[in-house]
Amino acid sequence: MQVLVVGAGVVGCAVAYELAARGADVQMLDARRSGEGASQAAAGILAPHIEGHSPALLQLGVRSLDLYDAFIERVSRDSGLPIDYRRIGTLEVALNEEQAHHLRTTAEKYNATNVEHQYLEPAAARVLEPGLAPTATGALLIPNHGYVQSRALVHALEVAARQKGVSVKSMTKVETVEQRHGRVQAYLSGGSTIEVDALVLATGSWSGRVVINQAMPAPVKPIRGQLLNLICNTPSAAHVLWGPDCYLVPLQDGTVLVGATVEDVGFDERSTAAAVQHLLQAAQAVLPAIKDALLRDVRVGLRPVSPDELPLVGPSCELPNVIYATGHYRNGVLLAPFTAKIVADFLLENAKAPELMLTTPSRFGL
Repeated sequence: MQVLVVGAGVVGCAVAYELAARGADVQMLDARRSGEGASQAAAGILAPHIEGHSPALLQLGVRSLDLYDAFIERVSRDSGLPIDYRRIGTLEVALNEEQAHHLRTTAEKYNATNVEHQYLEPAAARVLEPGLAPTATGALLIPNHGYVQSRALVHALEVAARQKGVSVKSMTKVETVEQRHGRVQAYLSGGSTIEVDALVLATGSWSGRVVINQAMPAPVKPIRGQLLNLICNTPSAAHVLWGPDCYLVPLQDGTVLVGATVEDVGFDERSTAAAVQHLLQAAQAVLPAIKDALLRDVRVGLRPVSPDELPLVGPSCELPNVIYATGHYRNGVLLAPFTAKIVADFLLENAKAPELMLTTPSRFGL
Protein backbone atom coordinates (compact mmCIF):
# COMPACT_ATOMS: atom_id res chain seq x y z
CA MET A 1 0.00 0.00 0.00
CA GLN A 2 1.21 3.50 -0.87
CA VAL A 3 0.58 6.02 1.90
CA LEU A 4 1.30 9.73 2.13
CA VAL A 5 1.68 11.09 5.67
CA VAL A 6 1.23 14.85 5.78
CA GLY A 7 2.93 16.33 8.84
CA ALA A 8 6.23 15.32 10.40
CA GLY A 9 5.70 16.06 14.07
CA VAL A 10 5.70 13.34 16.69
CA VAL A 11 2.35 11.92 15.54
CA GLY A 12 3.17 12.01 11.82
CA CYS A 13 6.62 10.50 12.35
CA ALA A 14 5.20 7.75 14.57
CA VAL A 15 2.51 6.90 12.00
CA ALA A 16 5.00 6.89 9.09
CA TYR A 17 7.43 4.71 11.04
CA GLU A 18 4.74 2.21 12.09
CA LEU A 19 3.30 1.92 8.58
CA ALA A 20 6.74 1.41 6.99
CA ALA A 21 7.78 -1.10 9.65
CA ARG A 22 4.72 -3.13 8.67
CA GLY A 23 5.49 -3.08 4.95
CA ALA A 24 3.76 0.01 3.55
CA ASP A 25 5.37 2.26 0.93
CA VAL A 26 5.38 5.59 2.76
CA GLN A 27 6.13 9.19 1.89
CA MET A 28 6.09 11.92 4.56
CA LEU A 29 5.85 15.64 3.83
CA ASP A 30 5.93 18.69 6.06
CA ALA A 31 5.49 22.37 5.28
CA ARG A 32 8.34 23.04 7.71
CA ARG A 33 11.05 20.71 8.98
CA SER A 34 10.38 17.62 11.05
CA GLY A 35 9.31 18.40 14.59
CA GLU A 36 9.10 22.18 14.19
CA GLY A 37 5.44 22.44 15.20
CA ALA A 38 4.02 21.64 18.62
CA SER A 39 6.52 18.78 19.07
CA GLN A 40 9.55 21.03 19.44
CA ALA A 41 7.97 22.72 22.46
CA ALA A 42 6.52 19.61 24.10
CA ALA A 43 7.66 18.59 27.57
CA GLY A 44 7.07 14.93 26.76
CA ILE A 45 5.26 14.16 30.01
CA LEU A 46 3.65 10.72 30.12
CA ALA A 47 0.99 11.21 32.77
CA PRO A 48 -2.48 10.06 31.68
CA HIS A 49 -3.86 10.09 35.21
CA ILE A 50 -3.11 13.81 35.48
CA GLU A 51 -3.75 14.88 31.90
CA GLY A 52 -6.77 12.61 31.39
CA HIS A 53 -9.39 15.28 31.96
CA SER A 54 -12.19 13.07 30.60
CA PRO A 55 -12.84 9.32 30.80
CA ALA A 56 -12.21 8.99 27.05
CA LEU A 57 -8.90 10.84 27.17
CA LEU A 58 -7.82 8.83 30.21
CA GLN A 59 -8.63 5.59 28.40
CA LEU A 60 -6.58 6.62 25.36
CA GLY A 61 -3.68 7.79 27.51
CA VAL A 62 -3.49 4.61 29.59
CA ARG A 63 -3.60 2.44 26.45
CA SER A 64 -0.78 4.42 24.86
CA LEU A 65 1.37 4.48 28.00
CA ASP A 66 1.15 0.68 28.11
CA LEU A 67 2.83 0.62 24.68
CA TYR A 68 5.65 2.99 25.54
CA ASP A 69 8.40 0.66 26.81
CA ALA A 70 8.28 -1.52 23.69
CA PHE A 71 7.80 1.54 21.46
CA ILE A 72 10.95 3.28 22.72
CA GLU A 73 12.94 0.06 22.52
CA ARG A 74 11.96 -0.42 18.86
CA VAL A 75 12.57 3.19 17.83
CA SER A 76 15.94 3.33 19.57
CA ARG A 77 16.99 0.03 18.00
CA ASP A 78 15.85 0.94 14.49
CA SER A 79 17.33 4.44 14.62
CA GLY A 80 20.53 3.53 16.48
CA LEU A 81 19.95 6.57 18.70
CA PRO A 82 19.56 6.90 22.48
CA ILE A 83 16.32 8.44 23.75
CA ASP A 84 16.00 10.06 27.17
CA TYR A 85 13.00 8.12 28.47
CA ARG A 86 12.39 7.53 32.16
CA ARG A 87 9.43 6.30 34.15
CA ILE A 88 10.45 8.26 37.25
CA GLY A 89 6.91 8.99 38.37
CA THR A 90 4.99 12.20 38.84
CA LEU A 91 4.69 13.98 42.16
CA GLU A 92 1.68 16.28 42.23
CA VAL A 93 2.30 18.94 44.90
CA ALA A 94 -0.27 20.83 46.96
CA LEU A 95 0.63 24.28 48.29
CA ASN A 96 -2.40 24.88 50.51
CA GLU A 97 -4.94 22.83 52.42
CA GLU A 98 -7.61 23.06 49.73
CA GLN A 99 -5.21 21.57 47.18
CA ALA A 100 -4.13 18.88 49.65
CA HIS A 101 -7.79 17.95 50.20
CA HIS A 102 -8.20 17.59 46.42
CA LEU A 103 -5.18 15.26 46.25
CA ARG A 104 -6.52 13.13 49.12
CA THR A 105 -9.86 12.87 47.32
CA THR A 106 -8.07 11.86 44.14
CA ALA A 107 -6.11 9.22 46.07
CA GLU A 108 -9.37 7.76 47.38
CA LYS A 109 -10.65 7.55 43.81
CA TYR A 110 -7.46 5.74 42.79
CA ASN A 111 -8.00 3.26 45.64
CA ALA A 112 -11.27 2.28 44.00
CA THR A 113 -9.79 1.96 40.49
CA ASN A 114 -6.54 0.14 41.33
CA VAL A 115 -4.26 2.94 40.12
CA GLU A 116 -0.85 2.56 41.76
CA HIS A 117 -0.26 5.69 43.85
CA GLN A 118 0.78 7.02 47.24
CA TYR A 119 -0.52 10.06 49.06
CA LEU A 120 2.26 11.72 51.06
CA GLU A 121 2.07 14.08 53.99
CA PRO A 122 4.50 17.04 53.79
CA ALA A 123 7.34 15.38 55.73
CA ALA A 124 7.18 12.23 53.62
CA ALA A 125 7.02 14.28 50.43
CA ARG A 126 10.24 16.09 51.40
CA VAL A 127 12.00 12.77 51.92
CA LEU A 128 11.37 12.06 48.24
CA GLU A 129 12.00 15.65 47.14
CA PRO A 130 14.09 17.59 49.68
CA GLY A 131 13.90 20.75 47.59
CA LEU A 132 10.14 21.16 47.84
CA ALA A 133 8.86 24.49 49.10
CA PRO A 134 8.19 24.71 52.85
CA THR A 135 4.61 25.64 51.98
CA ALA A 136 3.94 22.17 50.50
CA THR A 137 0.96 20.66 52.30
CA GLY A 138 0.94 17.22 50.68
CA ALA A 139 1.74 15.35 47.48
CA LEU A 140 0.44 12.52 45.33
CA LEU A 141 2.93 10.12 43.77
CA ILE A 142 2.08 8.06 40.67
CA PRO A 143 5.18 5.92 40.08
CA ASN A 144 4.14 4.61 36.64
CA HIS A 145 4.27 8.05 35.03
CA GLY A 146 7.36 9.60 33.47
CA TYR A 147 8.61 11.50 30.46
CA VAL A 148 10.37 11.18 27.14
CA GLN A 149 12.58 13.89 25.66
CA SER A 150 10.31 14.90 22.80
CA ARG A 151 12.91 16.41 20.47
CA ALA A 152 15.08 13.30 20.74
CA LEU A 153 12.03 11.11 20.14
CA VAL A 154 10.96 12.96 16.98
CA HIS A 155 14.51 12.85 15.60
CA ALA A 156 14.84 9.14 16.34
CA LEU A 157 11.44 8.44 14.79
CA GLU A 158 12.41 10.24 11.60
CA VAL A 159 15.73 8.37 11.39
CA ALA A 160 14.02 5.04 12.10
CA ALA A 161 11.35 5.82 9.48
CA ARG A 162 14.03 6.57 6.89
CA GLN A 163 15.75 3.30 7.78
CA LYS A 164 12.46 1.54 7.02
CA GLY A 165 12.29 3.20 3.61
CA VAL A 166 10.16 6.28 4.27
CA SER A 167 10.81 9.15 1.86
CA VAL A 168 10.86 12.39 3.88
CA LYS A 169 10.52 15.85 2.33
CA SER A 170 10.46 19.07 4.32
CA MET A 171 9.40 22.56 3.20
CA THR A 172 6.70 20.92 1.06
CA LYS A 173 3.11 22.04 1.60
CA VAL A 174 -0.03 20.12 0.66
CA GLU A 175 -2.70 22.57 -0.47
CA THR A 176 -5.61 20.36 -1.58
CA VAL A 177 -6.62 16.71 -1.24
CA GLU A 178 -9.22 14.79 -3.21
CA GLN A 179 -10.15 11.18 -3.85
CA ARG A 180 -10.94 9.69 -7.27
CA HIS A 181 -11.59 6.08 -8.21
CA GLY A 182 -10.27 4.79 -4.90
CA ARG A 183 -7.02 6.77 -5.06
CA VAL A 184 -6.03 9.96 -3.23
CA GLN A 185 -4.48 12.93 -4.99
CA ALA A 186 -2.49 15.50 -2.99
CA TYR A 187 -1.82 18.78 -4.78
CA LEU A 188 1.35 20.49 -3.56
CA SER A 189 2.16 24.19 -3.35
CA GLY A 190 4.77 23.92 -6.10
CA GLY A 191 2.20 22.63 -8.56
CA SER A 192 3.06 18.92 -8.48
CA THR A 193 0.73 16.09 -7.49
CA ILE A 194 1.22 12.90 -5.49
CA GLU A 195 -1.19 9.99 -5.98
CA VAL A 196 -1.40 7.27 -3.32
CA ASP A 197 -3.74 4.64 -1.93
CA ALA A 198 -4.27 6.52 1.32
CA LEU A 199 -3.34 9.82 2.97
CA VAL A 200 -2.87 10.47 6.70
CA LEU A 201 -3.45 14.05 7.79
CA ALA A 202 -1.19 14.76 10.80
CA THR A 203 -0.73 18.51 10.39
CA GLY A 204 -1.66 19.53 13.93
CA SER A 205 -2.84 23.11 14.32
CA TRP A 206 -2.69 23.62 10.56
CA SER A 207 -5.09 20.75 9.79
CA GLY A 208 -8.00 23.07 9.05
CA ARG A 209 -5.95 24.84 6.39
CA VAL A 210 -5.59 21.75 4.21
CA VAL A 211 -8.48 21.77 1.75
CA ILE A 212 -10.02 18.31 1.54
CA ASN A 213 -12.61 18.25 -1.22
CA GLN A 214 -16.11 17.21 -0.13
CA ALA A 215 -15.19 17.63 3.54
CA MET A 216 -15.44 20.54 5.94
CA PRO A 217 -12.21 21.97 7.36
CA ALA A 218 -11.00 20.06 10.39
CA PRO A 219 -12.22 21.91 13.53
CA VAL A 220 -8.77 22.14 15.05
CA LYS A 221 -7.41 25.42 16.38
CA PRO A 222 -4.01 26.39 17.81
CA ILE A 223 -3.40 27.00 21.51
CA ARG A 224 -0.01 28.56 22.20
CA GLY A 225 2.08 26.85 24.85
CA GLN A 226 5.30 28.42 26.11
CA LEU A 227 7.92 26.32 27.86
CA LEU A 228 11.13 27.27 29.65
CA ASN A 229 14.34 25.28 29.35
CA LEU A 230 16.47 25.91 32.45
CA ILE A 231 20.02 24.87 33.34
CA CYS A 232 20.36 23.84 36.98
CA ASN A 233 23.76 23.82 38.69
CA THR A 234 22.50 21.55 41.46
CA PRO A 235 20.25 18.48 41.27
CA SER A 236 16.71 19.71 40.75
CA ALA A 237 14.21 16.89 41.29
CA ALA A 238 13.95 13.13 41.18
CA HIS A 239 10.40 13.09 39.78
CA VAL A 240 8.31 15.04 37.34
CA LEU A 241 6.82 17.69 39.63
CA TRP A 242 3.31 18.96 39.04
CA GLY A 243 2.35 22.12 40.87
CA PRO A 244 -0.87 24.14 40.85
CA ASP A 245 0.27 26.37 37.98
CA CYS A 246 3.16 24.56 36.28
CA TYR A 247 5.07 21.34 35.85
CA LEU A 248 8.82 20.70 36.06
CA VAL A 249 10.52 17.92 34.10
CA PRO A 250 14.12 17.07 35.16
CA LEU A 251 15.98 15.76 32.12
CA GLN A 252 19.07 13.57 32.32
CA ASP A 253 21.30 16.30 30.86
CA GLY A 254 20.74 18.48 33.95
CA THR A 255 18.20 20.80 32.38
CA VAL A 256 14.65 21.29 33.61
CA LEU A 257 11.63 21.99 31.44
CA VAL A 258 9.03 24.28 33.03
CA GLY A 259 5.65 24.70 31.41
CA ALA A 260 3.32 25.54 30.11
CA THR A 261 1.11 28.45 29.23
CA VAL A 262 -2.29 27.95 27.59
CA GLU A 263 -2.97 30.89 25.28
CA ASP A 264 -5.68 31.29 22.65
CA VAL A 265 -3.83 33.73 20.37
CA GLY A 266 -4.25 32.18 16.93
CA PHE A 267 -1.09 31.32 15.02
CA ASP A 268 1.14 33.74 16.96
CA GLU A 269 4.31 31.77 17.82
CA ARG A 270 6.20 34.53 19.59
CA SER A 271 7.45 34.12 23.15
CA THR A 272 6.56 36.73 25.76
CA ALA A 273 8.20 38.19 28.85
CA ALA A 274 4.93 37.77 30.76
CA ALA A 275 4.99 34.01 30.16
CA VAL A 276 8.59 33.72 31.33
CA GLN A 277 7.78 35.63 34.50
CA HIS A 278 4.63 33.61 35.20
CA LEU A 279 6.32 30.23 34.71
CA LEU A 280 9.36 31.16 36.81
CA GLN A 281 7.17 32.33 39.69
CA ALA A 282 5.02 29.21 39.49
CA ALA A 283 8.10 26.96 39.42
CA GLN A 284 9.72 28.73 42.38
CA ALA A 285 6.54 28.22 44.39
CA VAL A 286 7.09 24.46 44.05
CA LEU A 287 10.89 24.27 43.97
CA PRO A 288 12.45 27.47 45.40
CA ALA A 289 16.01 26.66 44.23
CA ILE A 290 14.88 27.08 40.64
CA LYS A 291 15.50 30.83 41.09
CA ASP A 292 19.24 30.16 40.67
CA ALA A 293 18.83 28.31 37.38
CA LEU A 294 19.98 29.79 34.08
CA LEU A 295 17.48 30.35 31.29
CA ARG A 296 18.72 28.44 28.24
CA ASP A 297 15.78 29.15 25.96
CA VAL A 298 12.05 29.65 25.66
CA ARG A 299 10.17 27.19 23.47
CA VAL A 300 6.87 27.96 21.81
CA GLY A 301 4.49 25.49 20.20
CA LEU A 302 0.94 25.61 18.91
CA ARG A 303 -1.05 22.74 20.40
CA PRO A 304 -3.88 21.52 18.12
CA VAL A 305 -7.15 21.34 20.04
CA SER A 306 -10.54 20.10 18.89
CA PRO A 307 -13.85 21.37 20.33
CA ASP A 308 -14.08 18.44 22.78
CA GLU A 309 -10.30 18.26 23.42
CA LEU A 310 -10.12 14.71 22.08
CA PRO A 311 -7.99 13.86 19.04
CA LEU A 312 -9.42 13.22 15.60
CA VAL A 313 -8.16 9.80 14.55
CA GLY A 314 -9.83 7.70 11.90
CA PRO A 315 -11.16 7.79 8.34
CA SER A 316 -13.06 10.63 6.74
CA CYS A 317 -16.78 9.97 6.14
CA GLU A 318 -16.62 11.53 2.69
CA LEU A 319 -13.19 10.32 1.62
CA PRO A 320 -12.57 6.95 3.32
CA ASN A 321 -8.96 6.77 2.11
CA VAL A 322 -8.15 9.99 3.96
CA ILE A 323 -7.26 9.29 7.60
CA TYR A 324 -7.16 12.00 10.25
CA ALA A 325 -4.49 11.88 12.96
CA THR A 326 -4.65 15.32 14.50
CA GLY A 327 -6.08 17.39 17.35
CA HIS A 328 -4.02 15.76 20.11
CA TYR A 329 -3.73 19.06 22.02
CA ARG A 330 -1.36 18.60 25.01
CA ASN A 331 -1.05 14.85 24.56
CA GLY A 332 0.60 14.31 21.18
CA VAL A 333 3.72 12.73 22.65
CA LEU A 334 1.76 10.53 25.05
CA LEU A 335 -0.71 9.36 22.40
CA ALA A 336 1.72 8.94 19.49
CA PRO A 337 2.34 5.17 19.89
CA PHE A 338 -1.34 4.28 20.16
CA THR A 339 -2.32 6.64 17.34
CA ALA A 340 0.30 5.02 15.09
CA LYS A 341 -0.94 1.55 16.00
CA ILE A 342 -4.63 2.11 15.36
CA VAL A 343 -3.98 3.99 12.10
CA ALA A 344 -1.70 1.19 10.84
CA ASP A 345 -4.16 -1.48 12.01
CA PHE A 346 -6.96 0.25 10.10
CA LEU A 347 -5.04 0.85 6.88
CA LEU A 348 -3.10 -2.38 6.63
CA GLU A 349 -5.40 -4.91 8.30
CA ASN A 350 -8.82 -3.22 8.09
CA ALA A 351 -8.97 -3.64 11.87
CA LYS A 352 -11.02 -1.08 13.73
CA ALA A 353 -9.89 -0.53 17.29
CA PRO A 354 -12.78 0.14 19.71
CA GLU A 355 -11.11 3.45 20.60
CA LEU A 356 -11.83 4.73 17.08
CA MET A 357 -15.37 5.29 18.34
CA LEU A 358 -13.95 7.87 20.74
CA THR A 359 -11.78 9.64 18.19
CA THR A 360 -13.86 9.32 15.02
CA PRO A 361 -13.82 12.47 12.86
CA SER A 362 -17.49 11.79 12.07
CA ARG A 363 -18.44 13.37 15.40
CA PHE A 364 -17.69 16.68 13.66
CA GLY A 365 -19.22 15.69 10.34
CA LEU A 366 -15.87 14.99 8.71
